[in-house]
Amino acid sequence: MEIDRYDQQILELLQKEGRISNQELADRIGLSPSPCLRRVRALEESGVVKGYHALLDAKVLGYSLMALIYISMDVHTPERFDNFERQILRIPEILECLMITGQDADYQIKVVVKDMDAFQELLLNRITRIPGVTGVHSSFVLRKVVDTTLLPV
Repeated sequence: MEIDRYDQQILELLQKEGRISNQELADRIGLSPSPCLRRVRALEESGVVKGYHALLDAKVLGYSLMALIYISMDVHTPERFDNFERQILRIPEILECLMITGQDADYQIKVVVKDMDAFQELLLNRITRIPGVTGVHSSFVLRKVVDTTLLPV
């Protein structure tokens, strides 16, 4: 899909203000409402815009501890990785799971929990019990320096 300057402006605004009305969006980028809506729908249908979400404040909800967990697996087979990934998808405290290279780990997981007791329960009773997990190293987030979902367009 070709992205022109209007599409770029639409994407920038939708990332920052997902609840903006079509009229306001059209006014801000200098299009009339009908062509603006057609462009938004085309961006959605092409998969460039995957969805609209509310961003919640973890601390306000009582999740004060964020950690990165590095996971090493015992064997590197598609079946072992598939099973691990299916199990990880069932744990709501996991915000992100990345298969990585260049480390002594196979996965990096970002989790959010209420406190250290909750972290211990998550790590010892759920994550380390997934078949194939052989190594776990954790780092705790002291402060978020960059925290964005905005992609450069």
